Amino acid sequence: MRALHYLFVTILAVFAASAARADAPGALGAGPHLAIRLVAESATPAAGSTVTLALDTRPEPGWHGYWQNPGDAGFPAKLDWSLPKGVTADPPLYPVPERLLVAGLMNYVFEKPYAPLVKLHVPAGLAAGTALPVKLHMSYLVCTQTVCVPEAADLATDLTVGDGAATAETRARFDAWRRAIPKPLGAAATVQSANGALRIAVPYPGGAPLADAYFYPASTGLVDYAAPQTITRDGDRIVITTKPGAGGSGTLSGVLAIGGGQGLVVDGKPGIVAAPSAAPAEAPAPGALLAVLLAFGGAMLGGLILNIMPCVFPILSLKALSLARGHLDERAARHEALAYTAGVVMVCVALGAVILALRAGGSAIGWAFQLQDPRAIVVLLLLVVALSLNLAGLFEIPTPRFVNAAGGAGGAFATGALAAFIATPCTGPFMGAALGAALVLPWYAALAVFAGLGIGLALPFLALGFVPALRKLLPKPGGWMETFRRILSIPMWLTAIALAWVLGRQVGVNGLTAGMVAALAVALLLWWGGLRQRKGKPFGVAALVGIVAVVTVSSASAARLHAPAPVVASADEQAFSTARLARLRAANRPVFAYFTADWCLTCKVNEKAAIETDATRAAFAKKNVAVLVGDWTNGDAALGRFIEAHNRAGVPLYLYYAPGAAEPQVLPQVLTSGMLAAL
Repeated sequence: MRALHYLFVTILAVFAASAARADAPGALGAGPHLAIRLVAESATPAAGSTVTLALDTRPEPGWHGYWQNPGDAGFPAKLDWSLPKGVTADPPLYPVPERLLVAGLMNYVFEKPYAPLVKLHVPAGLAAGTALPVKLHMSYLVCTQTVCVPEAADLATDLTVGDGAATAETRARFDAWRRAIPKPLGAAATVQSANGALRIAVPYPGGAPLADAYFYPASTGLVDYAAPQTITRDGDRIVITTKPGAGGSGTLSGVLAIGGGQGLVVDGKPGIVAAPSAAPAEAPAPGALLAVLLAFGGAMLGGLILNIMPCVFPILSLKALSLARGHLDERAARHEALAYTAGVVMVCVALGAVILALRAGGSAIGWAFQLQDPRAIVVLLLLVVALSLNLAGLFEIPTPRFVNAAGGAGGAFATGALAAFIATPCTGPFMGAALGAALVLPWYAALAVFAGLGIGLALPFLALGFVPALRKLLPKPGGWMETFRRILSIPMWLTAIALAWVLGRQVGVNGLTAGMVAALAVALLLWWGGLRQRKGKPFGVAALVGIVAVVTVSSASAARLHAPAPVVASADEQAFSTARLARLRAANRPVFAYFTADWCLTCKVNEKAAIETDATRAAFAKKNVAVLVGDWTNGDAALGRFIEAHNRAGVPLYLYYAPGAAEPQVLPQVLTSGMLAAL
């Protein structure tokens, strides 16, 4: 009866649409109500590879298209491909749909722009430059809540066998579309229909986030679409209780919506499903709170360890001078500790908010994303040069006071903000996993995790401000502080040299030259301001305006320079790509893949101390280990997605693929040569 009802409703919809088109051609016959474009991720796919096509679909306001299973009424789009010889197309992958209940009939629809994705397989052996014309005839149903119209579209795109390159703008659009496609669950669900109830048990970690959960059946006839669903979290599973359909029993497939437009592909087999003992999913889940607390604790511990990581060492100069002032009264010490902590936490939370916002828009970015932009490197380079000259005594910064003896809360806040910003290139132990978990938590929980990172980074200063016994251990201030201040300018100069090197790697010799010229100009302006200060005059508005102009012009110029081609460290290494990884694994070779960036000091230390050593190379050669290098210096959406898939928010990431292993071994973020030789 359900199948007859479905057929009857669909036929009525089509006839109603035809009648409406005849009666009101101006209203419904003016053109398609779904504007569809066929978009290729790359117009030059490589021979033997796959290229993703998107059906970029935009419903007219008030109209909707249908999911692969339309529900109680409607019908899914039919795709009729005309492809070159040897080229094949997979079935379309749809994003998570919406629900539309009309007159007791449940429909699975799209009322907002959406993009089903289709993988096109290009055969091997085709010569570069071979034309691949792709044509598609689509027939589909588009409806409002009162009327339906069958429509058709003829789409085409011309591909050419090439290198698989794509523009950054196209990659970003496809990143956003892919994020909306449900991900495979990786574990089978269990389905039981008994006593007029249908239960589906879906394996799902108890601590994983879940909001607005709903099960969309892709299999027809097994679920009563219009029946309400009760979603219950029960330990490490979700139990969906609803009414069975009239189509009998058997294997069930569908999509479990988990909130935020995300979903999981679920495949279920008949079995016994025990009644859930937990509360429905709408109630707060203790496991979810535990996951947030664990991520918060991991981020806090990672931030604390970050204080001794090599990438944070330059900022220790500013901290050391602040600590050496010592013997503050209780009230002033607490104020400075709180101000420093506020500066650190503010920057960490702000960076976290920007990351979450950009990722919500489809960008595949992670921690330290701003350092992938040469403009940020230029600004940071000039800032570090200024701080180096300040520590060397060339001039004094009147406001804010980063390191002056009278610093105060304002200087502590600014020092904390600067410490957090300079610390961003690093991810240390505990921190990587915690920030990776933050990216899948609700936004408010994710921001709490980023705040935990800031608290951990600020914890030494916080303890100093609130524990008088610790302050008593500090040396007494004296003339030695001025000499110590000069010495501490050395690590800041080393940091400036490192930043200049990164700039050269990002935008070539021309970019490096422009950055050094800007640094010289800033140094001259600061020297001029310092001369005025030594004569008892203020620093000078003209000097400040000149510095702002240099920073603005130099950073804008850096954005127009082009990055040089990435280079691997040695002939034993190859640039990372998922296709190359797949070929090596298919050949049953062990693979060591590492992901790095020129601005990540931890990465560079690991490479020199562990990866690029003779012992490691000899061990890898003996075991025939292939080495793949993913360079994330300038940002790469494909690498970003791959890093994210391994629960990391940034670099470094080290993976070892043993022959025949289903999943890679994720190595620690601090490596030794012995650890790699033992793989």
